[in-house]
Amino acid sequence: MMDTAMWTEKYRPKSFDEIRGQKDIVGKIRAFVKKENMPHVLFAGPAGVGKTTMSLVIARELYGDSWRNNFLELNASDERGIDIVRTKVKDFARTRAIGEVPFKIVYLDECDALTKEAQQALRRTMENYTQTCRFILSCNYSSKIIDPIQSRCAVFRFRPLDKEEMLEVISGIAASEGLKISQSTKEAIYRISEGDCRKAENILQSAASLGNEISEETVFSLASFAKPQEIKSILSLAIEGKFIQSREKLLDVMLHYGLSGLDMVKQIQKEVWGLDLDTRQKVALVDKCGEIEFRMTEGSDSHIQLEALLANFAAIRG
Repeated sequence: MMDTAMWTEKYRPKSFDEIRGQKDIVGKIRAFVKKENMPHVLFAGPAGVGKTTMSLVIARELYGDSWRNNFLELNASDERGIDIVRTKVKDFARTRAIGEVPFKIVYLDECDALTKEAQQALRRTMENYTQTCRFILSCNYSSKIIDPIQSRCAVFRFRPLDKEEMLEVISGIAASEGLKISQSTKEAIYRISEGDCRKAENILQSAASLGNEISEETVFSLASFAKPQEIKSILSLAIEGKFIQSREKLLDVMLHYGLSGLDMVKQIQKEVWGLDLDTRQKVALVDKCGEIEFRMTEGSDSHIQLEALLANFAAIRG
């Protein structure tokens, strides 16, 4: 069984036609590449939705087989200081590209981890070496990028993959690897991954290492994700006034799947909307989930807080 990095690379799209989702962005980027000219760009969006893949496809389409000579990839969360901008980035940016395309590409991943000083240095580098280099910046939170950098870039906002697109990716990998996987299992993987293609691929790889037939139970167990019906059962017991049974089932589910308190609160919040309650009651419970999540983040005991949350569900019809 290949490791995670090799698996991800094997199924990473190699051309614009293979990229799933982000159709509007693909169309605009393809137009830049066709003209062999592009501005500095900023890719913003959640993890696993294709930002790095898009950057690699741009390099392959522009430079062909020599793309590695004209493409510098750095992870700003590892190399986040001002020195990396003043040395490695500047040294690469100041030299001319190999081939007909007049510029190289520097890809800075997770650039929202760069310090403010490094971002100021990067601003000047982007300005001074526009003739020989283009920058592709990738981040999860564009608000953490200083305004002078954002104003120098064309900003593209990526979104999580839609259900149909994700199911298409899962089906393609399953067919290629000879895996037996039901529609309900595919939908379970989508539910757990929440549009994160990388997470879905990792779940698939982990499940495939246990056997060619992948069940829904295996997926939930490997992902440390409780089944939605189990969470709903816990909440229904609490609402019916069966607090002790609800509490015991909650602890059993947490132990069975190895869930943390924060994981459980997030799953409970999602299931609130499917309960047989009026809208005002659902809103009140979602508000309580937010309060409990904040308390846990601040260091409160997760079991006590979860019991307090269940108590709110038990009292909602009191």
